[in-house]
Amino acid sequence: MLTLPEYPWDAMATYVERARAHPDGAVNLSIGTPVDPTPQVVREALAAAADAPGYPTTHGRPELRQAVADWFARRRSAPDVDPEAVLPTIGSKELVAWLPTLLGLGPGDVVLRPTVAYPTYDIGARIAGATPLAVDDPTDLDEAGLAGVRLIWLNSPSNPTGAVDSVEHMREVVRLARRIGAVVASDECYAELAWTVDEVPSVLDPRVCGGDHEGLLAVYSASKQSNLAGYRAAFAAGCPRLIAGLVNTRKHAGMIMPAPVQEALRVAMSDDEHVAAQREVYRRRRERLLPAVRAAGFDVRDSAAGLYLWCTDGVSDSWAQVERMADQGIIVGPGIFYGERGDGFVRIALTSSDERIDAAVARLS
Repeated sequence: MLTLPEYPWDAMATYVERARAHPDGAVNLSIGTPVDPTPQVVREALAAAADAPGYPTTHGRPELRQAVADWFARRRSAPDVDPEAVLPTIGSKELVAWLPTLLGLGPGDVVLRPTVAYPTYDIGARIAGATPLAVDDPTDLDEAGLAGVRLIWLNSPSNPTGAVDSVEHMREVVRLARRIGAVVASDECYAELAWTVDEVPSVLDPRVCGGDHEGLLAVYSASKQSNLAGYRAAFAAGCPRLIAGLVNTRKHAGMIMPAPVQEALRVAMSDDEHVAAQREVYRRRRERLLPAVRAAGFDVRDSAAGLYLWCTDGVSDSWAQVERMADQGIIVGPGIFYGERGDGFVRIALTSSDERIDAAVARLS
C-alpha cells in the first residue's frame, strides 16, 4: 500500500474548535473555498445540459476546447493554443497529483517545485515513486543538481504567497527544461486575480515559449474565477504531444469530466462579465482586510495576486500565529503546510462572506 503523509488540514481541528468558541462565531479564512453564488449563466448552462444519457468524451467536446483556446487568446496573451491540445480535467488538483504518474515518471526521476508551494506537487511525485525537490529557481542548479529532472512545476500566481513570475524568469526555465528534456507544468489557477502587478504571464505566452508549446502544459481551474469548486471544472493545455498522451491514458483510466460540467465550463470560460464582477468582490474584501492585518502586527509579503495574504508576525512559528488568530475566532492556514520555508508565516484567504470579512476586520483592528 502507498504510504503518504496525513492530510495536513486534519491537524487544524483543535484550532477550528477554538475559533468556533468565539462569542460571535468563527471567521474561516483558511482553506479558501469560494462562498459566493455560482453565476446564473453557468447554472443555466449546467441545467440545460442535464439530459446526458451517453458517455462524455474524455478529450472534451470540441466547443469546450475551442472556448478554452479562445480564452487563452483573449485573456492570457496566448493566441496560438490548438483546441486539440486542450484537455478538461476533474478539477486541477487531480491533474497535479496524477501528472507525474500519467507522464510515466518513477524511481530515479526528479520533480522540481518551488520551496514554498502547494503540497500536492510533492504528493504527486511520491505517488509516482519519483523524488520531489524544492528549489525556487531551477536555473540556479548545476548539472549534478539537474540530473534526473523530468518535470518542473511553476506556480504563478503562487499558492500560498501570491508572488508572480516574470516573463523573463519563465522563459529561462522553459529554455532550461528544453535543454535537459524536462516537461514544464505551469499552475496558473489564480491568473485572473491580479492586484498589484500589471500582468500575470502564461507559460504559453509567445514571449515565454517563443510560440512553441512543445513540452509545456498550462493548468487552470474555473473554481476561483467562477465559484465552481463544487463542479470540479479545470483543464490543461499546451503541448499537442503531451495532451494526446494524457487523453489516451485517461481514456483507459476513465478519468472523464461529466458532460453537463463540460458545458458549464464552456460557458464559464466564454463569459468575462461574471469573472470581472467576482474579481471586484475579492478586491473589496482584500482592501478591507489588508490594513486590518497590518494593524494587528503582521507583515504582508508578496501577495501581488491570488486569493490570499501571505503574512508573518516576524517572531513566531506558524502554529503560534494560527493559535493567536484562533483566539480571536479567526481560522487561518499555517505556512508550514507549504514547506519548511513557510514556517513563520500564515496564509489568510479572502474567501469569506462580506459580513465575516467585516467581523475579522473588527477583531483585528
